[in-house]
Amino acid sequence: MTSNLLILTYFFYQKLYHLIMNNLNNSSKFLYLRKKYKYLIYENYTITKNENFLKLEFDFNIQNEIFFKPNIIIYRKNIYKSFFDAFDQSDELLNNIVFNIGLIELISYWKSVCTEQIIIKPYKLSQNQILWWKKIYFNGLGEFFYLNNIKTNFNDFVQIKSISNNKTKAFNIDLKNLFIIPVGGGKDSVVTLELLSGIKNNVPLIINPRQASLGCVNKAGFDNDSFIEIKRNLDPELLKLNSKGFLNGHTPFSALLAFVSVLSAYISGIKNIALSNESSANEPTVPDSEINHQYSKSFEFESDFRNYIKKYISPDFNYFSFLRPLSELQIAKLFSGFEKYFPVFKSCNVGSKTDEWCCNCPKCLFTFIILSPFLSTEQLFKIFKDNLFEKKSLLFIFNQLIGIEKVKPFECIGTVQEVNLALCMTIKKLDNNNLPYLLSYYKGTENFKKYQNQNPESILKNYNSDNFLLQKLENILKDKLLDKHSEL
Repeated sequence: MTSNLLILTYFFYQKLYHLIMNNLNNSSKFLYLRKKYKYLIYENYTITKNENFLKLEFDFNIQNEIFFKPNIIIYRKNIYKSFFDAFDQSDELLNNIVFNIGLIELISYWKSVCTEQIIIKPYKLSQNQILWWKKIYFNGLGEFFYLNNIKTNFNDFVQIKSISNNKTKAFNIDLKNLFIIPVGGGKDSVVTLELLSGIKNNVPLIINPRQASLGCVNKAGFDNDSFIEIKRNLDPELLKLNSKGFLNGHTPFSALLAFVSVLSAYISGIKNIALSNESSANEPTVPDSEINHQYSKSFEFESDFRNYIKKYISPDFNYFSFLRPLSELQIAKLFSGFEKYFPVFKSCNVGSKTDEWCCNCPKCLFTFIILSPFLSTEQLFKIFKDNLFEKKSLLFIFNQLIGIEKVKPFECIGTVQEVNLALCMTIKKLDNNNLPYLLSYYKGTENFKKYQNQNPESILKNYNSDNFLLQKLENILKDKLLDKHSEL
């Protein structure tokens, strides 16, 4: 009887708990979960190696009640065979980098309950490091807080406590002056791959490969043993929490990519990490705020990350964005010259698993718009298998992109100004008597009157000086921009 009673009691409280979770709004859920779960612990990490891969596993738990063991796998390739052969589990710099990867991985698990405290056990963090991590968490979760209607502030949203006596230290290391190029499968990393193709022995990096990213590196001339391949695996328990109604939302993936790229640079002995983040990523998603879907792609994050790596890991890594001086409109024009990638590149998150453009999301519509001044209607249709300018169902998203709706879509997209200029450029080259639905609608807006006489050269010839490019890279970028503009 006692056993049956315990079972019935357990299921009763489970049912009651699910009822509470399903009936609370997210703002109330935030307060409820913080009261129920006081702390999250970063217990430890492990590094193991076999003949096929290097595996990083992280041990997190929420109040010793909910346990997570996410992992990251780096597959063995010839490009870093010597590191695998000489693998040393006690390597201090390796352990430092992996520990830091755990700190950024932790954010995905913390956001499910938003505990008041995070306890870090593996290493001691200085007060400056704690403030640095709080900034990454707070700004990287700006969209998460906004969409979940969570009212909090930098000082109060979490306290980070580091209880270890072990301290990490930065190391000077000897690295080859080559380039790692993270590739996601979209147009931006294609432009970086192509423009840096004259530098020999560059190495692409792909996290969680999909057809688009693999197709792009193959089109660039890399075989399957010539790029760094990494698999990131979330703990299934997190997905279960999501299904039960725990808090969920966007996390700064590019910050995770930043730390993983440093690990990749270390094991391959390469100095430079060339991202493909553009100046457009600096614009807030919510006007007059610091809420930016692309925070971890912004120049502010890039600058902060470079300083952190230099001080706490190694001053010899050079993390930067090659496309930082450019806008999305400039990148689209450059990409339009790389036709061999048209059949393989994809920017749509909705259709990523099936390697398709869904043609119904903000990312698809933005990409269609930003390419439209530089490609023919036939070329666009061949890429997207649809004419997105004819889709009335996209009108609300269209209004978000052009700035009629106050808040932009929470996607990696360009600025409101760029979208409007791209539309004006496209209208100028088309038959004004037979415009597709969205372009005809746009001609009747105040935005068209505002932007139609603006010279797009103001953006197409602009070079943003807020960047960390070496002189030889600046020369490559500026020369290419001049080449492209001579064709206008």
